[in-house]
Amino acid sequence: QVQLVESGGGLVQAGGSLRLSCVASGRSVSTYAMGWFRQAPGKEREFVAAVIKSGGSTYYADSVKGRFTISRDEAKNTVFLQMNSLKPEDTAVYYCALTSDPGSLFRTGTYDYWGQGTQVTVSS
Repeated sequence: QVQLVESGGGLVQAGGSLRLSCVASGRSVSTYAMGWFRQAPGKEREFVAAVIKSGGSTYYADSVKGRFTISRDEAKNTVFLQMNSLKPEDTAVYYCALTSDPGSLFRTGTYDYWGQGTQVTVSS
């Protein structure tokens, strides 16, 4: 079993920054990519960003391009999400996910493992 544990969420004013971390542990799996998703109250879980393990290519939702940056530290089995210029509409529970499937990185169904989520609240 693989465990993903997120941290770094919190309350921040609009325009501020937060850095989320996700540490992967447990049995070794063939990781293709890791991603971040978010879910606001009453809404479906949506793609935020993803990074492919081999080569480090990154992908972003249009709503966060230019403001969020995903990165990874392979030695520490950790993926980060640096969030700048935060807006109230970024408020959500943010989830880390891992996939061994080179499928669509934008779909929740592609991912095999999920963290428990960390709350991000942006006040106006």
